[in-house]
Amino acid sequence: MALSASSRNPPYFLNTDHRQRCLAQLRSKHDGLEKYIYLSGLKERDPNLFYEHALSHQNNSLLYLILFRSISALFPPEGLYVTIANKGHIRDVLRSWPAGASARIAVVTDGSRILGLGDLGANGLPISIGKLDLYIAGAGIKPTTTVPICLDLGTNTEKFLEDPLYIGVRRKRPGVEEMDAFMQEFMEAMRDVFPSLLVQFEDFSTDNAFRYLDMFRSQYRCFNDDIQGTGAVVLSGFINAARLSSAASGRPLTGHRILFFGAGSAGIGVAKQLLSFFKLLGMSEAEARDQIYTVDSKGLITADRKGLQEHKKFFARTDYDGPPLTNLLDIMKYVKPTALLGLSTIRNAFTEDVIRLMASLNTRPIIFPLSNPVSLCEVDYADAIAWTSGSVIFASGSPYKPLEFEGKVYEPGQGNNMYIFPGIGMGAILAKARHVTDEMVEQAAIALSESLTQEEEDAGLVYPRLARIREISAQIAKTVVRAAQKDVGGAFAIFGCSADL
Repeated sequence: MALSASSRNPPYFLNTDHRQRCLAQLRSKHDGLEKYIYLSGLKERDPNLFYEHALSHQNNSLLYLILFRSISALFPPEGLYVTIANKGHIRDVLRSWPAGASARIAVVTDGSRILGLGDLGANGLPISIGKLDLYIAGAGIKPTTTVPICLDLGTNTEKFLEDPLYIGVRRKRPGVEEMDAFMQEFMEAMRDVFPSLLVQFEDFSTDNAFRYLDMFRSQYRCFNDDIQGTGAVVLSGFINAARLSSAASGRPLTGHRILFFGAGSAGIGVAKQLLSFFKLLGMSEAEARDQIYTVDSKGLITADRKGLQEHKKFFARTDYDGPPLTNLLDIMKYVKPTALLGLSTIRNAFTEDVIRLMASLNTRPIIFPLSNPVSLCEVDYADAIAWTSGSVIFASGSPYKPLEFEGKVYEPGQGNNMYIFPGIGMGAILAKARHVTDEMVEQAAIALSESLTQEEEDAGLVYPRLARIREISAQIAKTVVRAAQKDVGGAFAIFGCSADL
């Protein structure tokens, strides 16, 4: 007589909480490699349990383990490589992905600027896989509708070119003309093979990130998470931080001055998004731009600097004619910022002198060290609290735990793109929007700023807690749909049309 499935299991197998068993096993792993090997196996054995863990524990380092969970040498591939050698028949490569016309969301990277790691070339595929795992966990996107893609276009990292075990194309990255031709064919092929697809660009080099966003945003349904996603999540946190700071100081919201330390694609992208803060207060774009200062490795960015990169020109100052300001403290004394934002990936760039100067200039200084992971953060939370005697309004790109200082418990904010991109993606998909417009991104940021509960507001938080990410993503998606409806390229959404997810 055949045995039933239940009779083949131990007697208490079916009434055991396997979530707790899996969590206990995960916690028994002592380093990151062991943990993401375990998570990879769990995703293959029980995808539902994997995503339940991802959803339930997004307020800790599990979020980052999910991003770097895939090891292509050990497990079956979960993503798609499109190489420079595929030029001329990219459509055929894309058709090998099983989702076909049902595909709804793709994350595409060329691995050229992985945060904190640099040019990883073909090793960048886990970024696309991990981001889509967060779409699934944070917005309920159907796994079978996702398309993780790495564009293997070569690498400028010599150690990979010389490594016999490197899995990618062994050549330097293409020049502008060759890459433009490849990207044009790639995006046309994506639209043909996956007609209902939203494309999220991720971790392209700074110049290419801006270049291809500008080139494709009006032709295809796409956005760049490093530029627009980061900008939106920081705009949201800044809206709430500025209100707290102005309430303490009496300074009008229009009087805030923002100093950016770091002027790559993320830094300039965030700065452009924060123009919306001032424009929403009735200021012109020129007036808003005057409130924002940018700093790179050479100091305060001014328009008279020779060889200035194109993307840095927008915020280059024309109102400073003194000697070059290269020291951050000297720049701060000149600017007198109310907010200091770090997107430099320089560990401890905000020294004690820098933080104490911010505290002397402001009743409640706004300090957002946004580089992640923690090993690249401009200042640790404990130091920011101690050096400002608890007056700082803080949000980081990395997770920090609440701490106690002089008898009071302080809880940090985390300006994580996880708050924004799942909701933008879900909203754009539901709206069947032809393009992801600036208005859609701006409204997503405003929706996030308004998503705090009363208890979170009473605690002085600038971001809601990530444990509510599904609820938050739904609120953002609804706002994105409304913005898309106002755009001539958007179609009216019918909520409940789950076939699109």
